[in-house]
Amino acid sequence: MINGTDLRNAMISAANNIAKHKSSIDKLNIFPVPDGDTGTNMSMTIGNAAAELEKVTEEKTAGEVTHIAASALLRGARGNSGVILSLLFRGFSKGTEGMDTLGGSDLVNALGIGVEAAYKAVMKPAEGTILTVSRVACEKGKAAAAIDDDPVYVWSAVCKGAAEALENTPELLPVLKKAGVVDAGGKGLCYIFEGMMSVFRDGVIIENDGDEEEKNASASLSDDFFRNAAAEFDQEIHYTYCTEFIVGRNPEIQKDPEELRTFLETMGDCVVVVSDDEIIKVHVHTEDPGNALEAALVFGQLLTVKVDNMKEQHRKAQATEAAKKEELKKAELKSVEPTEEIGFISVAAGEGLATLFKDLGCTHVVSGGQTMNPSTEDILEAVKATPAKNVMILPNNKNIIMAAEQCIPLVTDRKVIVLPTRTIPQGLSAMLSYDPESTTEENSVKMMEAAGNVNTGMVTFAARDSEFGGHKMKQGDILGLENGKMKLIEKDYVHTCSKLTRSMVNRATSFITIIYGQDVTEEQANDAYNRIKSHVSSDIEVTLVNGGQPVYYFIISVE
Repeated sequence: MINGTDLRNAMISAANNIAKHKSSIDKLNIFPVPDGDTGTNMSMTIGNAAAELEKVTEEKTAGEVTHIAASALLRGARGNSGVILSLLFRGFSKGTEGMDTLGGSDLVNALGIGVEAAYKAVMKPAEGTILTVSRVACEKGKAAAAIDDDPVYVWSAVCKGAAEALENTPELLPVLKKAGVVDAGGKGLCYIFEGMMSVFRDGVIIENDGDEEEKNASASLSDDFFRNAAAEFDQEIHYTYCTEFIVGRNPEIQKDPEELRTFLETMGDCVVVVSDDEIIKVHVHTEDPGNALEAALVFGQLLTVKVDNMKEQHRKAQATEAAKKEELKKAELKSVEPTEEIGFISVAAGEGLATLFKDLGCTHVVSGGQTMNPSTEDILEAVKATPAKNVMILPNNKNIIMAAEQCIPLVTDRKVIVLPTRTIPQGLSAMLSYDPESTTEENSVKMMEAAGNVNTGMVTFAARDSEFGGHKMKQGDILGLENGKMKLIEKDYVHTCSKLTRSMVNRATSFITIIYGQDVTEEQANDAYNRIKSHVSSDIEVTLVNGGQPVYYFIISVE
């Protein structure tokens, strides 16, 4: 029988085993764009559980151990693979609730509850993935338990079933077969099951003896990704005042709001103007907010006004930068009472993007994106620190949506709504369409409709030699993607940005926003802007924004 101590040690062994192999799992990702790789996400997710279990000093029952692990897994879940892993063990926890020890049939019956929950959580479950590996492993385990209830015998069948299912994943997913790899999530699950088996069979916790080079590389990525860019951003501020306001339109005034946009572009940058029949919502950086407000009064009455001195804000940030770095590492968001009606949380990487989302009304911007998916716990802390009865989360990345959705049942004193935005442009468009006069439900619909009208272009680099979708690429090649699909393979990212943007424009295009990243100079960004501006219709408004994001040289929004 498996007792609580056995199970605790098995979970720690599982976390160590996948941590040792996470880099090899990451390399199984079929798409060459650098992202929040599967091995890293799964390792960090179960590593959160191992950390909690290592704190346990007194003897616990099997049911108590699975409860601790499941709670930590859910809160630490990163990426879709991490969320699915957390669901597998949450089901495992439910199936072992109240049990002191576990036999073989107890193990696989509990696993079965987790498999069922994982399948239900995925909108369109695809076979040939971690789901298939978990299901087949469970089926093989149940068949073994019908013969012999010995835990070692049964879990051996689970491991064997998982390995067999993994080898068959290319036959179920053609994209895996074409790339010549097995499913990364399924491979990670096999390492987890094998890590547990080492304890069940031999009483040995697999040690995490990963080499220092990998650890140093990981630390370097994390430090670079989350670095404080206040000083750099200050150098890019050309105008002092961030000015945001809403105008209630006078129905007797027939002037086109585009006239307001054109005027504002003569006196500032980062101009965003959206309108409907009732309001005009404006965001602009300028030296003369009074002039901007005066121009807006031509269209109707000012409903809300917000003006911030950006240079003063960043002067203070620069003066305290060193101390703030240390403080931010240790600081935790504090929970607050939900006193306001609605609040917003966005996920984004880059000081410029964070500032823009906050300017548009987000209370908190959770640091994260492709190279570092935030955990459910990261997002949950931001939710609790948002003083609103209804909290809307904009993940802005398809691999963060599931982690955000796991917050919903974890919060009882306020309602959490996840708007499944898949890109930064979708998130920005959704925030711009928010109407304070509408209900939460109405805004949810309006904001997602706005997000759905945006086409997203991204310019990044190939992280390794690869072949994908009929395209061969070498490590370091510049890649142009439209709505996640490979469109261009080039050598120069400014040229790629211009070429990709022009290919995305059609007769219905009205606005283009170019968001440039931390590795692009202002000169290069202006070069891209001028190339695009000279090749598209003069009726199309083109805006350039310093996002400061990592990984992506340019993020392009076409509406």
